[in-house]
Amino acid sequence: MSPLWMVRRIGFYVLITVVLAFFAVPILWLASAPFDSKPGLGLRWPDWTLSNVSATFDHPYTLSSLINSLILCSVATVVTTVLAALAAYALSRVRIPGRDLLLYLLLLLSSVVTGTAAMVPIFVMMLQLGLINSQFGTALVIAGGMLPAAIFILKDFVDAVPRSYEESARVFGASPWQVLGHVVLPVARPGVATIFVWAFVNAWGNFLLPFLLLRDVGQQPAAVLLRTLYDEGGSANLTVIPVFSLLYSIPVVVLYLFVSKRYGFRFHGGIKS
Repeated sequence: MSPLWMVRRIGFYVLITVVLAFFAVPILWLASAPFDSKPGLGLRWPDWTLSNVSATFDHPYTLSSLINSLILCSVATVVTTVLAALAAYALSRVRIPGRDLLLYLLLLLSSVVTGTAAMVPIFVMMLQLGLINSQFGTALVIAGGMLPAAIFILKDFVDAVPRSYEESARVFGASPWQVLGHVVLPVARPGVATIFVWAFVNAWGNFLLPFLLLRDVGQQPAAVLLRTLYDEGGSANLTVIPVFSLLYSIPVVVLYLFVSKRYGFRFHGGIKS
């Protein structure tokens, strides 16, 4: 046990402690500040109270914004998962000239033409279609932005499903839809679960698209409402923001725990014929 080895071990543990503190301090603040009578930006033992909770629910748009977020994200997640599964299966099983190039181009374009670069044409298109202030239209735009990456990820899971499984099902008279629904997707279930949670988290935290396309405050999701929580002096309302942030984080955590326990996650296909 040389001095150099001791220095390396101490440095390693110091680094791990700093990294853990970097992630743990915001979580501890989020767990304690909602129940502190005088919440601040620092971390301290709270002076326990429930007045912040009642003040948050007194806000006229607290519950409606959370419900709007659930509706918006549910539609975007279901559309992304279903279309990604169908497209990934088609691209995996059908020999299309330039298929791999098409996938990389879709992924590249979805990465480049996003954010502020695409906001003006998207807004003009939605305005011409009469879909401004439409939650369904906004959900479709969000789903369209996530779809190329979802197809790219899910195709790897479908590629790992042996073709012999499908051939056996066809021998017994299964239709193409039955093969997809009863053979391919159950085997690729970890990939579908991964895409489902990934899409929900991305849609849940999306701020720019709902902010531009949903002009009615009563239809805006929680991610947009969060920016309006200020007091009369223009400072962040630390009485409402901690409770609202805690409520805002619960659906994502619950969904992750439920899907992880029931289906599990894998980021690559693992079945070999």
